[in-house]
Amino acid sequence: MIRSAIAIALLFAAGGLCAQALPGSPGEYLKRMDSNGDGKVSEAEYVQYMSEGFRRMDVNGDGVLDASDGPMRPGARPVRLEDFQRNLIRQFHKLDRNHDGFLNARELVQPPQE
Repeated sequence: MIRSAIAIALLFAAGGLCAQALPGSPGEYLKRMDSNGDGKVSEAEYVQYMSEGFRRMDVNGDGVLDASDGPMRPGARPVRLEDFQRNLIRQFHKLDRNHDGFLNARELVQPPQE
């Protein structure tokens, strides 16, 4: 639970990568993530796009966000890229409400199901 809370916090701290924080329409948000231009976002595209903020914050490029990358919240544990991405995959599947393996513009901007 703590790790998932850290991962979610990282999404916000990593430059506003949350759909609600981005200006523009849901369609514009989808286009930012849709690297192959097929009009939908796959799990791989979602993880790749959402991991960009982590990589920007990982100053030393070691795949771990920790104190060596800058100030951390007191008591925060280091977060590995692999753990962060596993959380993104879980998040993707919560967002994929029609369970087709892709996210459409509407699914991208709705809060994930618990």
